Parts: sequence; structure tokens; C-alpha cells
Amino acid sequence: MTTLLWGVLPYVTFALLVAGLVWRHRYDRFGWTTRSSQVHESRLLNIASPAFHYGILFVLAGHVVRLFVPESWTDAVGVSEHTYHLFSLYGGTAAGLLTVAGIALLVYRRRTNAPVFRATTVNDKIMYVVLLAAIVMGMVAKLAHASGDGYDYRQSIAVWARSLFTLRPDIDRMTGVPVLYEIHAVIGMVLIALVPYTRLVHMFSAPVQYLFRPYVVYRSRDLEQLGPRPERRGWEKAGS
Repeated sequence: MTTLLWGVLPYVTFALLVAGLVWRHRYDRFGWTTRSSQVHESRLLNIASPAFHYGILFVLAGHVVRLFVPESWTDAVGVSEHTYHLFSLYGGTAAGLLTVAGIALLVYRRRTNAPVFRATTVNDKIMYVVLLAAIVMGMVAKLAHASGDGYDYRQSIAVWARSLFTLRPDIDRMTGVPVLYEIHAVIGMVLIALVPYTRLVHMFSAPVQYLFRPYVVYRSRDLEQLGPRPERRGWEKAGS
């Protein structure tokens, strides 16, 4: 089971991620979107969407730092283990709460607004459940081992995560990892595998061309001052 979870499942997850992205780009390019429902309701969305997106960005940034920045690097810049633990605890919890609040508002909006609810698919519901489970389980694991300097996952989970990129997974590092962290890691891999098959695929899209396109100038038109618009040459009116 240890080999299956920490030596096989990560690569299955990566294969599903890559295969899903290739499939969506090739066969569902027009579906590569968030399927925005802003046209149905925007007041609550203007609160829920920024809360979710800012929260999830902070959560992702925190995971990148915790998993891929070795402890020796933070020691080299003078960040003690206790300071790192406090920053991770309070910063990660705040980002998690902001994300959960955003998801809760988005779900409430979908459930209480009829047009938005009708546009909600089974795929969306599964995505919300897995995403919320991953965030909540991460906070529960962190808070359950918050005493003192907390659980030092940088000596176990982080080393295992980095070893995956060498194609030589150090599964022994996952021995003795608290169960809550193991559950969080498994749910996280399931979420990564689901990304290409849900609306979360839009996270791989960046409007880079917007940085280089020319400005679009908008001008208002006063129709009363312009008067009747002249008829353009073309088809003649019926009956003329």
C-alpha cells in the first residue's frame, strides 16, 4: 500500500493531468473556460470570486514554498524553524479560511440563484466537494499538529515530493507521517488529476496577449445629436 500511494499514485496523477490537458486542448478547446455565470448574478459573485481566487493563490504559493524550498535555504537566510512554523500556521490558516469562505459563497450563490443552479453540472459538484475537502483537510492537519514547532513535514513530505521529480520516489520518507497529512496528500493528488476535466482547467490559461495588444478606445455616442443614421448602400428595401 505504501508503494502504491507514494510511489505509483503520484505518477498516475501526473499522467491523468497531462492527458487531460492535451485532450481538452485538442477536442474541447471551446470548453476550456470557467463557464462564467456572471450574466445571471454579479453582486455576490464580485465578493465570492476574489475571495476564492486570492485565497487559493496564497494556498498554492504556500504549498510551493513548503514543499520545494529546502529547510537549509530558510536557515541560510536566518529564518528559524519556530518562525517558519508560526508563519506557516497563521498564514496558511488565513489563506485556507479565505478560500473556504469564497467557496461557501460560491456554493450559496449557485444554490440560491435559479439560473446559476440550473447551469451547475454534476462535474461542478464533484469539483467543489474535492476542492473543499483538500483545503479543509490541510487546515485540520496543520491545526491538529500546531503545538510547539508542529510536525516537521519538511523532513518527510517535502523530501518525498521533491524526489518524485527525479523519478526515484523516496517512499520511506512517508513512513510515520501523521494520518491527517496522508489523507490531505491523497485528496490533493485526486484534485490535481481532476483539474483538466473540470472548470478548474482555466488555471492553465493566461491572457498573455493582453499585455501586448493595442489599447481599445471606447467613445460614447449621442444618438440625438447625430440625428438619423444615413442608409448604407446594399440591399434595397422590400417593396421599393
